[in-house]
Amino acid sequence: MSNVADLVAPLRLAAVHRAYKTEAGELAVLTGADLVLSGGEIVALVAPSGTGKSTLLHLAGLLERPDAGEVYVEGRAAGSLTDNDRTAIRRTTIGFVYQFHHLLPEFTAEENVVLPQMAAGTSRKAASERARELLTSFGLGERFGHRPGKLSGGEQQRVAIARALANRPRILLADEPTGNLDTATAAKVFAELLGAVRGQGVAALVATHNPELAAMMDRKVTLRDGKLVAG
Repeated sequence: MSNVADLVAPLRLAAVHRAYKTEAGELAVLTGADLVLSGGEIVALVAPSGTGKSTLLHLAGLLERPDAGEVYVEGRAAGSLTDNDRTAIRRTTIGFVYQFHHLLPEFTAEENVVLPQMAAGTSRKAASERARELLTSFGLGERFGHRPGKLSGGEQQRVAIARALANRPRILLADEPTGNLDTATAAKVFAELLGAVRGQGVAALVATHNPELAAMMDRKVTLRDGKLVAG
């Protein structure tokens, strides 16, 4: 039985199921996955490709709805919420970082970090101050006005991390956040990500194939037969 701390954790997955229809029939990906993510905790999700890592992250990030079970964000059941309410939660409470940065190419580094804040109702001035503060903390103080095409891969991913943290989310979900970088750059960017997440007390779930990066986190979980188990 869940205790009170679990019930109000930033993120809790309770017996989550998800299946997809294929030409060969129904493919069950998650078959009762449970997870509690506490504030300030960084958890590594380490599992082979095709086992459901991305599906799990999409459900946790309210990008998909489970077929059964429930996703709780700060104790609030998300399954019955409207699409608009779920979007509002994603905008203010959940940050996303992906393997490919997905920056808007026509906007500068600063603007890429400003835009999600303005979408959440922050003034342009306050959003710009927050963007510059974050970018500076990631060593990009001289790159505010550079568009993504003028930045290195590591710099682009730092901007993506700053964007994910811009609205001070309670939850960070990252899918292979350094998988597109060379080994040395990946280690540096990942260390910066962990430092920023720990500094802000964010609850983070990070999917990675890299055992060295996984070892830097608080604990590991893996997917086995559609369920989450200690890794």
